[in-house]
Amino acid sequence: MDIAQRSEFNPLLGPSDLSSGIKGMEIACLLNPGVFEYDNKIWLLLRVAERPVQKEDEISFPVYNDAGEIEVLSFSKDDPSLDASDSRVIGYKGRNYLTTMSYLRPVSSTDGIHFKDDPDFPPVFGKGVLESYGIEDCRVATTEDGYFLTFTEVSPVAVGVGLMQTRDWKHFKRYGMIFPPHNKDCALFEEKIGDMYYALHRPSSPELGGNYIWLAESPDRIHWGNHKCIAVTRKGKWDSARIGAGAAPVRTEKGWLEIYHGADENNRYCLGAMLLDINDPSKVLARSEEPIMEPTADYEKKGFFGNVVFTNGCLRNGNTIIIYYGASDEVICRAEFSISQILDILL
Repeated sequence: MDIAQRSEFNPLLGPSDLSSGIKGMEIACLLNPGVFEYDNKIWLLLRVAERPVQKEDEISFPVYNDAGEIEVLSFSKDDPSLDASDSRVIGYKGRNYLTTMSYLRPVSSTDGIHFKDDPDFPPVFGKGVLESYGIEDCRVATTEDGYFLTFTEVSPVAVGVGLMQTRDWKHFKRYGMIFPPHNKDCALFEEKIGDMYYALHRPSSPELGGNYIWLAESPDRIHWGNHKCIAVTRKGKWDSARIGAGAAPVRTEKGWLEIYHGADENNRYCLGAMLLDINDPSKVLARSEEPIMEPTADYEKKGFFGNVVFTNGCLRNGNTIIIYYGASDEVICRAEFSISQILDILL
């Protein structure tokens, strides 16, 4: 049951709408923005993925070297050691690389539809060995003591969750990796429950377990413990292969409402909803049997990696949740949901 009200202006942003942020590169795709309000504007913290202009007989991509500088690696498409079957990941002689390098880029809007760069707010790039393949898919938690950013750190040795804090979007305090590999899809609750902070995260355990949603608690948002698995994949359903948190959970009169993503064995990504107990978010009160949003529009079905709708960020306006989402791993879109309609479906 797709109940999303898509914007008539979709897609809002595509690769051709922005100029490259890395010298000598082109923007391959825009993905999965974090969302926040600042200075009386709506902001998206885009994941921008860039790569060199591709030659017909080569695949080339950027990485950070040991000196922290970006260099380009190139392989011949005819090389028998090359596995380029996935548009997102390159395999070569037992080592994996990303076909693009991602960084975070703020764009702002006064109407929530038309977004543009602001030169006073520069991009945020990866830094250090654990971000040598870039940083991805940032969630923004708006709190009383500033904005907290959770994002995926990618390197040859790890995929884990990093944390940054800012108040002005010009100066950032980096806390390093707070959830070790393999982990991603981390969404912070925007207020304490009791005297603890809470976060949803997604460790992966392919040998025993799977790609499930977990809950953790912390006294300071840096040190996390009391981990609990709260939702698993469901065989034969739309979320049978992997699931992960979307944006920060939204407080409602019925509990914490979390819009999450799920994918099946064909890598078709949809959105669903879960309701968590308001005092104990480890208790799942309800979970949607069917997606509340599916890739149905052309721009959601065809692109860099098609059949994908994926959200990291939302805003609440009364009974409405406004999500900004990545479609087909290439363009940025907007949709709205009625909170009461989601709760009716769940309950």
